[in-house]
Amino acid sequence: MSPRYVVVGPPGAGKTTVSELLAARLGLPFRDVDADIVELAGKPISDIFTDDGEPAFRAMEEEAVAKALVEHEGVLALGGGAVLSAATRDRLREHTVVFLNVGMAEGVRRTGLAANRPLLTGINPRATFKALLDARLPLYREVATIEVLTDSLDPDRVTDAVIKGEQA
Repeated sequence: MSPRYVVVGPPGAGKTTVSELLAARLGLPFRDVDADIVELAGKPISDIFTDDGEPAFRAMEEEAVAKALVEHEGVLALGGGAVLSAATRDRLREHTVVFLNVGMAEGVRRTGLAANRPLLTGINPRATFKALLDARLPLYREVATIEVLTDSLDPDRVTDAVIKGEQA
């Protein structure tokens, strides 16, 4: 068993929305690793960061991704930071990975610098978002087999691009 698509990207790229649309269009099941983590921990991700710290969250995330990659046969959405794990990046090499790219201005607009995104809260969320993009962009590209720039596209058009990307 293996996912047909694994979707990665920074906050605000549309990973969950596009993954759900892609799954619906292709008649595949959808799974979100962040939802798996919330269910396992029994609390929101923001609370995991606050109560247990980012290293504890990343360990849970790495385990949840490994499990989902073995169990799920559809469209799998990963959290934005999942690619930070070398073990996760190694596991992704065997899969079709869709990188939903979003520029800084559009990503900030879409996330609204929301409190439910623990890495974007703080004194200068825009600078934090830029640093996050700068650090993760090479990792997203390392694992990607399909890349779609989502800035000027609605979710339906992004989904179209993903499906066409598979055939290219």
